[in-house]
Amino acid sequence: MCGIVGYIGEKKAVPILMNGLKKLEYRGYDSAGVALLDEGRISVVKCKGRLSALEERLDMINSGRGHEDCGCGSSAVYPERGRGSVRRHDELIDSAGYLGGRIGIGHTRWATHGEPNDINSHPHLSNSGKIAVVHNGIIENYMKLKKFLVSQGCCFLSDTDTEVVAHLVEHYYDQCGDLVAAVMETVDQLEGSYALGVICNDYPDTLIAARKDSPLIVGLGKGENYIASDIPAILEHTRDIYILEDKDVAVLTRDTIMIYDNYGTLVQKEVFHVDWDVEAAEKSGYEHFMMKEMCEEPKVIKETVGSRIKGGRIVLDSISITPEYLENIDKIFIVACGTAYHAGVVGKRLIENLARIPVETDVASEFRYRDPIINDKNLVIIISQSGETIDTLFALREAKKRGARVLSIVNVIGSSIARESDDVLYTWAGPEIAVASTKAYNTQLAALTLVALDFAYKLGSLDTARLNSIIEELKTVPDSIEQILYHREEIQKFAAKHYNAKSIFFIGRGLDYALSMEGSLKLKEISYIHSEAYAGGEMKHGTIALIESGTLVVCSMTQESLFEKMISNIREVKARGAVVMAITQQKHADDAAKVADMVVTIPDIDPLLAPIAAVTPMQLFAYYMAVLKGCDVDKPRNLAKSVTVE
Repeated sequence: MCGIVGYIGEKKAVPILMNGLKKLEYRGYDSAGVALLDEGRISVVKCKGRLSALEERLDMINSGRGHEDCGCGSSAVYPERGRGSVRRHDELIDSAGYLGGRIGIGHTRWATHGEPNDINSHPHLSNSGKIAVVHNGIIENYMKLKKFLVSQGCCFLSDTDTEVVAHLVEHYYDQCGDLVAAVMETVDQLEGSYALGVICNDYPDTLIAARKDSPLIVGLGKGENYIASDIPAILEHTRDIYILEDKDVAVLTRDTIMIYDNYGTLVQKEVFHVDWDVEAAEKSGYEHFMMKEMCEEPKVIKETVGSRIKGGRIVLDSISITPEYLENIDKIFIVACGTAYHAGVVGKRLIENLARIPVETDVASEFRYRDPIINDKNLVIIISQSGETIDTLFALREAKKRGARVLSIVNVIGSSIARESDDVLYTWAGPEIAVASTKAYNTQLAALTLVALDFAYKLGSLDTARLNSIIEELKTVPDSIEQILYHREEIQKFAAKHYNAKSIFFIGRGLDYALSMEGSLKLKEISYIHSEAYAGGEMKHGTIALIESGTLVVCSMTQESLFEKMISNIREVKARGAVVMAITQQKHADDAAKVADMVVTIPDIDPLLAPIAAVTPMQLFAYYMAVLKGCDVDKPRNLAKSVTVE
């Protein structure tokens, strides 16, 4: 969740920090702040709310209104701490009239300990004010550490676990006089997860970073270096990055980067070169990132699939799973969270149908706590867009601990899940900025289809003609989505009539039920309309009691073998006054129109591939409902893009 950005170089730090934090807004946050080190002193500006509120405070300072008028209060500068170390903002204005400081750390916070307010916002200062810290994660033993620090005379101002880190670093620094050693000793005492950025007024040319179970990268520049929670934050400044491993500590100056492992040994890291286009993380003229990313679905599916079909065969070079291995496994587990879990439910049906291997799906946050029966006869497929989803990462580790082989499907190269997996299949979705996942989900479905077809080929579970037919149709999916996007106005018009709905139900059978789960999630997370998904056959077992005149029901009916069953379900809800939007294949449009109020069609396609295309109308419906309600589509309330805390 939270976002971290750090800079050290010759440029003014504030614009770089603020721009980087904006690129991390998708992670979700409720407050923000920056700490600047200039001429041996630290200044902190922070506040509850959006980055625009922080910018307003910074603008007040830069305009000469100073600390008294900036509205940040004592909590923003800690004037009661180390008066010789922390200056009032008006003392930090340089000759050009702007906040000085060529080294700084910035943070967007998602509250986990302490309510969202100015005091609990990051950065946090040590007792003397000489050390500033930003932190993402949860320090599980912070109460024990806090008790110790209070006994040593530390004064705590906030309710956060992070403030413990600032005081603890200073405690060890006062003992040894070496900032790097103090940070190493501190992280050795921390239990839980952390990504840290640390600056100290005694070290005007040093920025320190550390991580465990929370993502953090180091950017390599020329005469300047960076730290960040994710690549988009620093992409316009550098494409060369180091990915920190668990318990690594990185020491940055303007010209050097030194990375130490858990034992204090200097290690050599491979430099990753990022190929993303800078503009790929911008809106490119679209009103929202979400719409931009939906319109990118044809392109990214083509990229995910195209290079992996050679000579009419599926070729997954990054996977070393052999026919012999597949013949000897008893079961496959698919483990993921949220949207990725819904992709996994589709994947289960694809693998079982095509490869004839039993598959069990698990929500990652439940998997590791249910004492799963798993061993070296099992393959675990992990799905995560970011590759950093903490529950999914811990589920991966639990699976490996029990002897299972792990195949991950992730979007971010070099992410924690990718690095810790035995095999990795990357989805080429590019950066996804909107919190609600769209194109990443489509590419996850495409990747799972590739896996199912690859396994089927290796096991000989599918006749050649059927295998070749599905592969050829898979190539046409991008064009199908192009057609759906071209006709999206029809969905917008339907949404305009129903955006005031209080509750909406999604129903489907088979693969369409899995699809309905994702459609329901999309709607509720960005429009805040209550929504539930049900298997069509379950309606009569209780849910139909909620259907009344005007209730909106979205019915997915792309599976030919279940089409007539879904027609019956529509008649059931229509008889009780429901308004129905049906999503079906073009060849069934006329029959669907006889019972539904609105029919959205997808081009005719093999039913096993239908979910990849049929989810797009659901995404569009959710989008237009949210826009019409005036919701913040890209950054819905209470949600974060990358969930990096349990």
